[in-house]
Amino acid sequence: MRKLISPIALLILLLPAQAPVRAQSADSRYFSETGHNVAGEFLAFYQSNPDAEYIYGYPITEQVRSADGRIVQYFQRARFELHEDQPEGSRVQLTALGREMYAASNPLEVGNSFACRLYAETGFSVCFAFLDFFDEHGGAAQFGFPISGFEYHENKIVQYFERARLEWQPWRPEGVRVVVSDLGRVFFDKLNEDPALLLPVNPLDNAPRIVSEVRVRAFVLKAVTLSTDNQSFFVIAQDQNMQPVAGAECVAVVNWPNGMKDSTALPSDNNGVGVFSLAFNNQPYGSLIYVEISCSFNGHTGKTTTSFRIWY
Repeated sequence: MRKLISPIALLILLLPAQAPVRAQSADSRYFSETGHNVAGEFLAFYQSNPDAEYIYGYPITEQVRSADGRIVQYFQRARFELHEDQPEGSRVQLTALGREMYAASNPLEVGNSFACRLYAETGFSVCFAFLDFFDEHGGAAQFGFPISGFEYHENKIVQYFERARLEWQPWRPEGVRVVVSDLGRVFFDKLNEDPALLLPVNPLDNAPRIVSEVRVRAFVLKAVTLSTDNQSFFVIAQDQNMQPVAGAECVAVVNWPNGMKDSTALPSDNNGVGVFSLAFNNQPYGSLIYVEISCSFNGHTGKTTTSFRIWY
């Protein structure tokens, strides 16, 4: 016998709280990928770069007052600073993340100087595929001057610039093996910023959240049961930012010890939660009952499993 039962308070505690948001703004863009808004002068600066998502990444905070006292917004690969004392058009500047994060380590010698360009401003050269990437994406105006040569960091070949770090990822397809390192998040942690700032928020312009990934968690009410008993199952569907996915189509398949399968459909509610219960009789002592769960929403599917044991 199956029946839907009400979610318990524990489920609500498991769901992430939404961070407070600022007043709505018509001049804003919401990034569902990370659950944050970019607005005003920061948005204008972001959109002025045709490769913004590739060079800066997605926002990982809202516009905030940083631990170092500046008005900033953190992105995966950059940090924007607002300098209100500067003339219009120059008020948004990039934090010199390369200089802030650089520590010399294991330099690599470059044998072919003809494939390099020396920058007298800092005495370092940019070479090979790094030079191609550097030129294609804004050069010194975007990244600043090189402040190191090729070095090994975290088992990768990298080069530091004043405002960024480039790294070589040989496992990527040819032509896209040079990428900008995710120094925005690293610098966020270095300054001991409040982790709550990373929590996703609602769109400022009431734009709908776009679900690009469904993540599923599930657990049972009782880890062990009697051979004849009742069991309750709790399923939580969340998006790429761990926010509830309402209306996900979830299916739970119970695998019994005799090889039979029992399937139950349950939609997720406004909290992303689906709950069902079942009664069973005379299951073998010591057997493990496992349940396969999948939840789908807008073409995206997430899966997980849970289980319980028949004790006596």
